[in-house]
Amino acid sequence: MPIIGKLIQKTTALSFKRNAKKGIDYRHQLEALRNTIDRAKSTKFGFVYSFHSILDKTDVVSQYQKMVPIVDYEEFHEKWLKDSIAGVKDHTWKGRIKYYALSSGTTGSPSKRIPVTTEMIRSFQRVSLRQFSILHELNLPEEFYSASILAVGGSTKLTKKSTHIEGDLSGILKKHTSIIAAPFTKPSKKITNLKNWKEKLPLMIEQAPNWNIGIIAGIPSWCILLMEEIVKHYQLNSIHDIWPNLHVYVHGGIYMEPYRERLEKICAQKVELLDTYLASEGYFGYQTSPGRKGMKLLMNNGIFFEFVPFNSEYFDENGELINPNKAFTISEVKEGVDYALVITTNAGLWRYLIGDLVRFVDLEAHEIIISGRIKQFLSLCGEHLSLDNINQALMKVSHSKGITISEYTLFAGEDRQIHHWYVGSDIPFDSEHIIDELDKELCLLNDDYAYVRKYNLEKPMLTIVPTETFYGFLESLGKLGAQNKMPRVLNKEQAGKWIDYINANDCR
Repeated sequence: MPIIGKLIQKTTALSFKRNAKKGIDYRHQLEALRNTIDRAKSTKFGFVYSFHSILDKTDVVSQYQKMVPIVDYEEFHEKWLKDSIAGVKDHTWKGRIKYYALSSGTTGSPSKRIPVTTEMIRSFQRVSLRQFSILHELNLPEEFYSASILAVGGSTKLTKKSTHIEGDLSGILKKHTSIIAAPFTKPSKKITNLKNWKEKLPLMIEQAPNWNIGIIAGIPSWCILLMEEIVKHYQLNSIHDIWPNLHVYVHGGIYMEPYRERLEKICAQKVELLDTYLASEGYFGYQTSPGRKGMKLLMNNGIFFEFVPFNSEYFDENGELINPNKAFTISEVKEGVDYALVITTNAGLWRYLIGDLVRFVDLEAHEIIISGRIKQFLSLCGEHLSLDNINQALMKVSHSKGITISEYTLFAGEDRQIHHWYVGSDIPFDSEHIIDELDKELCLLNDDYAYVRKYNLEKPMLTIVPTETFYGFLESLGKLGAQNKMPRVLNKEQAGKWIDYINANDCR
């Protein structure tokens, strides 16, 4: 193992130097779009939208935007994807798509089936290797390079259907992982195949002393819960008592800041945090250094990105797109603006509205943060309260008041014109004082919120529930496990289910 570790250490150093020399700019985006259109020009989708004609034009981007409308999953599925899933060849992508990743996102909706092609799998593999080059910059000890990676993900067991194979993206990628990498990844197939988190968790705890973990990767809520349970089970002072070589945590999926304090409590030494933007639809970006604020957008990875400003000119009050054609490219965006992300991929997704909001924090380096979700914002009477506003306010108040809140959600009560917050805490605090402070902070962050609070919107409410309530609610929906996320803003249907669960389980 040390010999392989040395090889990896040398490879990351070479990769880091090579990537540092590459100049990746708008040209790569044009190449990505042209190559993707060319690959699909003989498909039915390519025929309907005149891909041959688009490729003949000087300005491929403007012609593509003119011909092909922006769509969300429901529309794309109804018009195109359902036939591909049924096994139709040369429909949205050349050949027959063999794999589909199941994804429900944070909305709690029934599983979406996202196409995964050979080209997309290769893109994931390239990025994963590139991302390893970051390790060289961190100046990690030699022992780290002989440690393993613990991936806390969904079930890797795939299901064979009549026309395709489906399952979590992690399972599809695992099937195509090199045998060389297998000894460096944990847990074993016996554990990763399990779908039930309550079965998987104790097995990982049992195996933890046998593992030498250097990197842990996954959604914070589940990764930190696992480490907390390991520390508790073995009565350790910290996770480093059992994994002394743990130096890196690669996270993603949800906002990390609320979990930072919980992580620090179980660590005896510094763990470098690296954010990633990885979805079932593709690998979009990653943080190139813990010192960088944003994640570098991957512009030469088979994905063409477009950006729609998240404002009243482009979206209505319900977050529905008004203009299905207009969007900006990477060369036209500005810093500090929230954009709805639109992708065209080498898996046959065409001008696909993924549902995330991103904001550029460094235009020159093409670095972004995820600032929210199109459907996760509150505008009961014109307050336009974004997920980013909510996160920032909660973090500022909890830090200033010395309280720890990692799990929370809220919804708009239409009858009373009020926002109702629910926060998870196992230590009591003055909820009236905290909601007053949150209200003040939101007024400072958002002028629209301040205005409607003065004239229309009632003072918000805050209810404290045990932190485990959030995990119990996910379990009640059949969504307990490492691929699932608690919605931070609940829609009307979700709010109803949440209230029913709270009342039925006497969680207050």
